[in-house]
Amino acid sequence: MSRARCAWAEGDPLLRTYHDVEWGVPVHDDARLFEMLVLEGFQAGLSWLTILRKRDAFREAFAGFAPDRVAAFGAGDVDRLLRDPRIVRNRAKIHASIRNAGCFAGVVEAFGSFDAYLWRFVGGAPRVHRPRSAADVPATSPESQSLGRDLERRGFAFVGPTIMYAFMQATGMVMDHTVACFRHAELAAPV
Repeated sequence: MSRARCAWAEGDPLLRTYHDVEWGVPVHDDARLFEMLVLEGFQAGLSWLTILRKRDAFREAFAGFAPDRVAAFGAGDVDRLLRDPRIVRNRAKIHASIRNAGCFAGVVEAFGSFDAYLWRFVGGAPRVHRPRSAADVPATSPESQSLGRDLERRGFAFVGPTIMYAFMQATGMVMDHTVACFRHAELAAPV
């Protein structure tokens, strides 16, 4: 028996698995948060499916998304990444990912963890929405605008409000599964 899920996840088995297992689940692990920050930045202008298909290659190319290792990437690493056909080879996004890794360390130093910093923007708990369809899901929010501005102030790049809203959805800071989706009831239930 097929379960009802968000329409965007129906087109490909990889999207279905991502939707059913990860999307909208609160993330509090700094390494995972950094991974999603990098991947959402690379997704800008592309489909999420493209990024999912390249995710393992991104993990390998970006040192398992260890922020301290990525922050230490130099010109040789940039050249290596630009030659790697398994990932999205966009110079600006590569440079932004390296820059963001360095800024990530500053946020961790100031707040104790990236997790502690991020979740302040939603009051420490997921914002649960009740969209009836994809048309009811916004592309940005006041929180994503505020987060993006603050990250930019701290030196981050590729953190505009639309990218940050997608990041917040992916990491469960906001829960935008449609009400008919089986994941909505699971994730909206009080813990």
